[in-house]
Amino acid sequence: MLIIKIKQEPRPEIIPDMLCDAAAKKRYRRGRFLGKSGFAKCYELTDLDNGQIFAGKIVSKQLLVKPHLKDKMCGRHFIFKSLKELYMRRKAVTEPEARYFMHQLLLGVKYLHENKMIHRDLKLENLLLNDYMELKIGDFGLATKLDFTGERKRTLCGTPNYISPEVLNMEGHGFEVDVWSMGASVGRHPFETQSLKYNYSIIKRNKYHIPSRIGPLASESAITMRIENHCP
Repeated sequence: MLIIKIKQEPRPEIIPDMLCDAAAKKRYRRGRFLGKSGFAKCYELTDLDNGQIFAGKIVSKQLLVKPHLKDKMCGRHFIFKSLKELYMRRKAVTEPEARYFMHQLLLGVKYLHENKMIHRDLKLENLLLNDYMELKIGDFGLATKLDFTGERKRTLCGTPNYISPEVLNMEGHGFEVDVWSMGASVGRHPFETQSLKYNYSIIKRNKYHIPSRIGPLASESAITMRIENHCP
């Protein structure tokens, strides 16, 4: 997550197409709008030096009137990078690295599920790494909490390439949708096609392709997990 602070404009709803981080001597091109919070707007930002893409929170300086808010925002600058960014730079991770990240992800998801929380948007972009390569789960915008054991949610939500058959079929879903999303996090999406409609069709039919670079043990584990949790 990249934090950009800009001066208050006469019309604060207008954010320039080009943004400058004077401290880091960086310039960014503002892209599509991603969302907003109480005092920030989030946009896709492209670093003009290297083409790297960030999710950037843009905050008016005049809103940071309290010292603790200013310190909080400054403390977030470039602390986390996403697993997606790592993958884009490296094009792959080794199986030991994958086991390392998956172990941390499983512990995080286990904690959420034990507290009756479903994330519902687990993907590489939402798996963050700090300077010690510790994995953190981010972006709980689609998360929900079960009110009672066995409750099934029926909201159609999620990211197309990671969304599970239960969500698409509107048949009610629970913790298993997070398990599905973890299995789809293999770099190139196993359900990615040129047509979103066809994407959804093969997801509903649980028809997927495991890339050849995935080792036999990992492939067998993925197949077993999918069969046990998502047989038609």
